[in-house]
Amino acid sequence: MSAADPASALTLEPATARAGVTRGERAREIARALRRSGTFVVGVVMVGFWILDAIAWPLFVPFDPQAAQFAPSVSPNPTTWFGTDDLGRDVFSRTLAGARPVLTVAPVATALGITGGVVIGLLAGYRRGLVDDVVMRVVDAFLAFPLIILAVLVLATFGASTLNVIIVIGIVFTPLVARTVRSAVLVEREREYVAAARMRGERAPYIMFAEILPNVSGPIAVEATVRFGYAIFTSATLSFLGLGIQQPSPDWGLTIALARGSTAVQPWVVLFPALALATLVVGVNLIADGLKRALED
Repeated sequence: MSAADPASALTLEPATARAGVTRGERAREIARALRRSGTFVVGVVMVGFWILDAIAWPLFVPFDPQAAQFAPSVSPNPTTWFGTDDLGRDVFSRTLAGARPVLTVAPVATALGITGGVVIGLLAGYRRGLVDDVVMRVVDAFLAFPLIILAVLVLATFGASTLNVIIVIGIVFTPLVARTVRSAVLVEREREYVAAARMRGERAPYIMFAEILPNVSGPIAVEATVRFGYAIFTSATLSFLGLGIQQPSPDWGLTIALARGSTAVQPWVVLFPALALATLVVGVNLIADGLKRALED
């Protein structure tokens, strides 16, 4: 989440910039490249598994993830595959159930940050001049703070809740997305199709959203995927710090935080939620990498 995040400076060649290639043909080229990309396919499988689990985990778990049905701190065995925690709850069931809170917060927060960043980036990049100067100085002011610290301060002030976590992550991501979108828009606004739209008398909102936005969709798609991975990690971090999703949720970050003091006694309680979180974030990063490569080909 640092201001120097390389993904935030990402710029890709827009589809319509390729001479003789229509937008539809370019989209088909990208789809073929993604199907051939082992990185992208593996990422989709990993993330798809956790999305399916987040939706349908009640069909898969062998035990109630909130019920203390067993002896506490039992190591993995044929009955409780991932062992039990210090309250006697099944860790396997809680690990599967823990995907839902994470995949409730992260997509909504990412969508919020992308929407705000796209609007601000389009406005600043297209208008330039005073508007650009004012908007980007505000963005720079936000980026001057360590963003995770800013999120912690806001949640400590307004209270920890799922809604507050979504809003805070979305707001924190907005300036990062805005900077990426602005960089792409600065290139697009000088192209002939924008000049032609101005000569037709089209209004600025139409030019920004109907003409320029489709041609910067590549950088936005990659940025959205990268931010999604950061949103997952940030949500888990805030839960770990006690400022995110609260008990009795099986959220992975919260589970790790509650069990970190007894890692030597029952390491499985921390290990399996941590592995679940890691595989989800790695899967998202593989998708982002595959998408970036396909757009650059």
